[in-house]
Amino acid sequence: MEILSNRILNMAESETLAMTAKARELKAQGKDVISLSIGEPDFNTPETVKEAAKKAIDDNFTHYPPVPGYADLRDAIVTKFKRDNNLDFKPEQIVVSTGGKQALYQVVQCLVNPGDEVIIPTPYWVSYKEMVRIAEGKCVFVKTTIENDFKVTPQQLEEAITPRTKLIMFSSPSNPTGMLYSKDELKAIADVVAKHDNLFVVSDEIYEHINFVGRHQSIAQFENVRDRVVTVNGVAKGFAMTGWRIGFIGAPLVIAKACNKLQGQITSATCSIAQKATVRAMLIDPATSDDIINMRNIFLKRRDLVYKLLCEIPGLKVRLPQGAFYFFPEVSSYYGKSFNGKKIENSTDMAFYLLNEANVATVMGSAFGDDSCIRLSYATSEDLLVEACRRIKEALQKLQ
Repeated sequence: MEILSNRILNMAESETLAMTAKARELKAQGKDVISLSIGEPDFNTPETVKEAAKKAIDDNFTHYPPVPGYADLRDAIVTKFKRDNNLDFKPEQIVVSTGGKQALYQVVQCLVNPGDEVIIPTPYWVSYKEMVRIAEGKCVFVKTTIENDFKVTPQQLEEAITPRTKLIMFSSPSNPTGMLYSKDELKAIADVVAKHDNLFVVSDEIYEHINFVGRHQSIAQFENVRDRVVTVNGVAKGFAMTGWRIGFIGAPLVIAKACNKLQGQITSATCSIAQKATVRAMLIDPATSDDIINMRNIFLKRRDLVYKLLCEIPGLKVRLPQGAFYFFPEVSSYYGKSFNGKKIENSTDMAFYLLNEANVATVMGSAFGDDSCIRLSYATSEDLLVEACRRIKEALQKLQ
């Protein structure tokens, strides 16, 4: 008799976390591994945010907060949505959770019934598909191409919708591709969604502030879908607050209430001190914040550097990311080639080949639904990025 539930046995491990753990393991063994696998800014949390956390401790905010978050934090998030996205929410439409991952999970649990279809453009963030499967929904993957900057078209979306479609999930800026949707592109998607009753959108905007092409655009800005969009965000990426574990949603009231109900049975409220720090973060205007502007400018400089270096490697197909801090190069031209008896058949083989031969940790594209690519994070120093690209180029040259 099997001890564990089928639910957990059938769930895939997070490949990004697995590769990061493998890289740490090799480092502990003395290997000079450069990790480009983890999606975490290599910056510190802004001082003003840390000061707010320290004050919260001194002021004894150490008791249970309200399940959906402190009132002043939800007010601050309402302010943020209006200031940055021109979205109008009331505090009761905001639910603060333990990271964006919990926020996403709860939305899926509250909307998806067994057999409901969820459209997920590929490539996608690794956890989307597992969240849907835990809810016993059916993933409907819509394949995008590198030539179209990995963005789904309205026609593709229309063709994927059936009477069973309940939800569409996507991120912009995207993890893993770094691409983002323009206002016109989002409007075209919104127009498709608007034609189908009972179809909802989960818009993952966690990389909002790492945007190299202009003002961030939210699909919830369009009147014809506003009441059917759940906007998911948090402080991990844009404020270098990954360890604080704060995510949040702005949602139609019925969905916000449902997430609050579920969270009350799962975790209750998230960390009181982290919430108080996030109040300060939400009141920072990203358009004038030196911390955010400097981080974005450094990421932009790294992006341009890595793009140049990757374009110099024969056989790679590379697009210039518009946001986040990832590249998602196509490496399939090397499939079928070998070195020392090891044949590269797919992105998993490639990721482990680069880890073992080049001491560079990446993530296989199959984790994101596209086996022709690998993901590289450039959230590390320029010196390490230059060395990593040199090692990758050298390792790929050995494949014959």
